[in-house]
Amino acid sequence: MFRVLFLLFIAVPVVEIMLLINVGGMLGALPTICLVIITAWLGATLVKQQGMSTMQSMQAKMANGQMPSDEIIASVLLLVAGVTLLTPGFLTDGLGLLLLWPVSRQWLVNKLKPHIVAKQGQSFGFQQGFGDYQQPSKDFDADPYTQPKDLNSNQSSTLEGEFERKD
Repeated sequence: MFRVLFLLFIAVPVVEIMLLINVGGMLGALPTICLVIITAWLGATLVKQQGMSTMQSMQAKMANGQMPSDEIIASVLLLVAGVTLLTPGFLTDGLGLLLLWPVSRQWLVNKLKPHIVAKQGQSFGFQQGFGDYQQPSKDFDADPYTQPKDLNSNQSSTLEGEFERKD
């Protein structure tokens, strides 16, 4: 995990700066800045377009009663593509464009899909964090306003009490 964080927070910005300096030396400062701004704008436009397409596909699958698992993973990859395209630099732009390309994105979806598992009855393992959580007993009455069955049947289900208004 340390290596991944090291690459993300140290190595990638250093490589980005080196690339920006080299491209700026070859093209000049103003064309390099314009190129970075154009790739960010173009990337945001393409991410929006493909995100809408993915959302429509997701809605169509859900309307047919199918689980849109591929579309969910693809939408997360599109989010990552958008973030990397908005990040100034050519390395992150290359990664973002690679994620925008449908062929490479589908390949990555197929590679990631077996590793993403949702267990039945748990929503992504959130209940695992609550060690003292206990399931209600089998004789638990779901309606809190009805009387338990073992009490005297002469009692009404109306709660009586005094009410005093305090303003």
